[in-house]
Amino acid sequence: MNKKRLIVIGGGAAGFFCAVNAARINPLLEVVIVEKTGKLLSKVKVSGGGRCNVTHACYSMADMIKDYPRGGSFLKKAFHRFFTTDTIAWFKERGVELKTETDGRMFPVTNNSQTIIDCLMQEANKYGVDILMNKEVKSINKSGDYLQLQFANESILEADFICIASGGYPKSTQFEWLKKTSHTIEEPVPSLFTFNMPGNTITTLMGVTVENVVVKIVGTKLSQQGPLLITHWGLSGPVILKLSAWGARQFAIDNYKFTALVNWLPLYNEQTLKDKFQQVRFDIAAQKISNRNPFALPQRLWQYLLLQSGINEDMRWADLPAREQNKLIKNLCVQEFAINGKTTFKEEFVTAGGIVLDEIDYNSMESKIVRNLFFCGEVTNTDGVTGGFNFQNAWTTGWIAAAAIANKSTQ
Repeated sequence: MNKKRLIVIGGGAAGFFCAVNAARINPLLEVVIVEKTGKLLSKVKVSGGGRCNVTHACYSMADMIKDYPRGGSFLKKAFHRFFTTDTIAWFKERGVELKTETDGRMFPVTNNSQTIIDCLMQEANKYGVDILMNKEVKSINKSGDYLQLQFANESILEADFICIASGGYPKSTQFEWLKKTSHTIEEPVPSLFTFNMPGNTITTLMGVTVENVVVKIVGTKLSQQGPLLITHWGLSGPVILKLSAWGARQFAIDNYKFTALVNWLPLYNEQTLKDKFQQVRFDIAAQKISNRNPFALPQRLWQYLLLQSGINEDMRWADLPAREQNKLIKNLCVQEFAINGKTTFKEEFVTAGGIVLDEIDYNSMESKIVRNLFFCGEVTNTDGVTGGFNFQNAWTTGWIAAAAIANKSTQ
């Protein structure tokens, strides 16, 4: 081998970012991406409904790491090397402007994920990155001073450096080839999923969104606040996806059967809402309860809650019996839902689990066990909630690995 070679395993966001940056920093380095499938940057393509949620407009590292259920302290150290501001600047330097939406998510101004794909592909072409498709890696072995990749078709490639950016795997058996490198795997479990409630009547309200609710999980400390979406299979929306990420391991242990409590009115608890009801009944005594919803809840949800509380739609506020009133207050503040199962959130599949972070140097993303072997992205035991955090992990760790490899390759 006349010049040093880096092989990046995985043609996703982290893999591409590592490859193109390593090739740019050291033009004498031969860089090859090997991708198991026939598709490149497939998650980038579908992210954010096809718009690509590139990162999140959070400029405080201390705040940013709060959105990583696993790997936050590791990433806090890594963010000192490459953070949100660096991501924005990197894409801007290549003609890709990002915009911020009200919830903090950042997208290309084109609202099209193809913009990000084209940018990364252009960088790969500009710096001569080779891409090999349909190449499944079976093992990595030491061969003298080199690392050796063996593929499913028995062919072999040698490299001075290997960066594994293969993404998260849903099954522990898929990590077998990595276990052979003497690394420890944190067992994978799904993250970012919606809650299923087969047969629950609330599913007839599919499409209804409530902008601000609190959801708690009975028997745990898990609690989140934010927008909730009712679907034909159960509960979804940012508040549920965040809960699924933070509770990923507990929910797996419970076989996705647990009880959720929803407070549709987070400004109130049962006692303060009872006080509010006295005022409401005085102010609009003669009006029908079903017609006059004093809490700005979606009308379909309000009527559903009245029905669940045994309240006739023709009843006036003045005539509301104490029993039904207390039931309505309870349903508004602590409505119980039996959860039975999950559904993966669109194509944005994320796993909790992967290479144990203690075995990786956050300064370089190099393995502490195998020299010249690097990791980046979701293959490590890091994962974020929805909102651009998983992509920021990809950009940060991909860039750090690239810089370290480019530096080592000149020594």
